[in-house]
Amino acid sequence: MTLLAVDTALGACSVVLLDGDDIRAHILEAMDRGHAERLAPMVDEAMASAGAKFSSLRRLAVTVGPGTFTGQRVGLAFMRGLRLALKQPLVGVTTLEVMAAAASDETGMAKVAAIHDARREEAYLLLKDGADVVLQPTVMPFADALARIRSFGPCALAGTGAAIAFDSLSADHVLSSVRQPDALWVARLAQNLPAPQQAPGPLYLRAPDAKLPGGKALV
Repeated sequence: MTLLAVDTALGACSVVLLDGDDIRAHILEAMDRGHAERLAPMVDEAMASAGAKFSSLRRLAVTVGPGTFTGQRVGLAFMRGLRLALKQPLVGVTTLEVMAAAASDETGMAKVAAIHDARREEAYLLLKDGADVVLQPTVMPFADALARIRSFGPCALAGTGAAIAFDSLSADHVLSSVRQPDALWVARLAQNLPAPQQAPGPLYLRAPDAKLPGGKALV
């Protein structure tokens, strides 16, 4: 099954074309902004480098969040449009699941904490033990996230908050190199999920920082 996956939800933009276990194209670029301008050319580059046609795609995948308000919308809007054009299923996975899967593969540990620094002294956190999600993606004060990881026990750490967390935890925890989601793991997770009938929507764990005049939140 040929699958195209993208991620634009956090501090990187990545695209992968996967055919079974064969990685036909893989591009990842770190960036804090500019995802909207870079995504479409990056997809074209990946398809061209693999010599693949869009008509060959049989599944699409994208990160749904949590992440930056703009970043989440960029990837989702692009892939939802591609879903309509190609009439192929679009699978959504969370950024934290993606980072957890990559960290587990890198470290060989079944237990993983994916922690993203959400600013405002808060963190997005997911705890996973093998195939079991112990804590679904949630937002909480960073100090509370550290307490949850501590009580979870020795595990691999992933995400932008991982290094800070590692400094506060016991030596039994393992700091992975995973700081951002990678479309490669978006694709690998999406391969094993059922094909949804509906397009995925964004996962917002809190209101966006940007405000309209009068203090109303953008939604």
